Amino acid sequence: MDQPGSSHSLSDWLPWLETLSPREIVLGLERVHEVLDRLDLARPSLVVSIAGTNGKGSSAAMLEALLARGGARTGCYTSPHISRYNERIRIGGQPASDDVIVRALSIVEAVRGDVPLTFFEFGTLAALVAFDSAGTDAWVLEAGLGGRLDAVNAIEPDASLITNVSLDHCAWLGNDTESIATEKAGVMRPSTPVVFGSPDPPAAILSIAEKLGALLHVAGRDFGFSENPGGAGTWTWRGRRITLTDLERPALPGRMQLQNASAVLAVLEMLKMDDLLTPEAINATLPEVKLDGRFQIVNRECRWILDVAHNPGAARILAELLGQQVIEGKTTAIVGMLADKDVAGVIAPLCGRVDSWISVTVAGSRAESAVALAAKIANECLKPCLVAESIEDALQIAEKTCTAADVVLVTGSFYLVGPALDWLRHH
Repeated sequence: MDQPGSSHSLSDWLPWLETLSPREIVLGLERVHEVLDRLDLARPSLVVSIAGTNGKGSSAAMLEALLARGGARTGCYTSPHISRYNERIRIGGQPASDDVIVRALSIVEAVRGDVPLTFFEFGTLAALVAFDSAGTDAWVLEAGLGGRLDAVNAIEPDASLITNVSLDHCAWLGNDTESIATEKAGVMRPSTPVVFGSPDPPAAILSIAEKLGALLHVAGRDFGFSENPGGAGTWTWRGRRITLTDLERPALPGRMQLQNASAVLAVLEMLKMDDLLTPEAINATLPEVKLDGRFQIVNRECRWILDVAHNPGAARILAELLGQQVIEGKTTAIVGMLADKDVAGVIAPLCGRVDSWISVTVAGSRAESAVALAAKIANECLKPCLVAESIEDALQIAEKTCTAADVVLVTGSFYLVGPALDWLRHH
């Protein structure tokens, strides 16, 4: 395919970007720094980097919304997307238009020269160009993989948030939590605020923060939350300087989202944004923040639950949320995953919650085949797993066989939940 230009559509650009690198993931910052220097972008007033294994997208959305509540014009970069690439680049809380993204991609290409960039690196730089062009003054940047060598880490943050660390992307980041934590810790900077969002941080987080002189706040030690008694559904947040009571729960479901929200509030406290740390600001914001594919419920002939859980930690949270549902019938799970994921680790927590399984092959070169996935599911749960020829076939099978008392769970990958959600919306 010929190099697209500013007159081409985003649908022309995206497949071309995938041809630029022989590998989908190439860790390292040298190439990104070189092109970034050529772009010569103005630095915004605030940059917050977000890394971690789970909860990055939710935390980014909450922080973005709170900063906007305080009057900032925000640029928020996340990945991957659910339905449209535009979801990755939000300006003022809204996905960037095709024209804005194409213009940004054209600017990156105009200065790139012969510097090779991956799809993700090119998209990251385009997001920054789009933010700069739109005059945004607060950037929320989610690391796509790890932290230390992720393209997002080419931008110096004013504060960082590491949501948690568990096993994921082991082929690139390491086979144990300490190795992975070392990569996540790469977003830390000397004398710069960093929040670790879950209790009991890996030793690598503590040691690297101390060595750098990063200003580390840890959940359970420097801040925390508790659910208020009495069934009102409210919660309390305690920071080092500020305590907030009678907070409304975030719209995003589950106790884990309280943990994510707690860490976001800790970032704001470290940045001394006390005007945002009021019950009024929080209660007007967090109950309005919604994200597709995070234990999302769609009611049709039966109840559909869509969740992008794709690692063991996320699957355990998903299993807990399923256990809180009243399900009078059976639960069927449609699962598609990438081949580099811990299939057994994802499936094991769900075995006791699922009555029947359907496997699919998601799009992309890294996909696990439906046949191989079905074998792993059957071995783990000791239940048969139907192999569907396509995602659409799996969805149709589940819908035709379910009743109003049943639940259909769609999980395992963004690359499954996105197409499934589109199908549910349009059929």
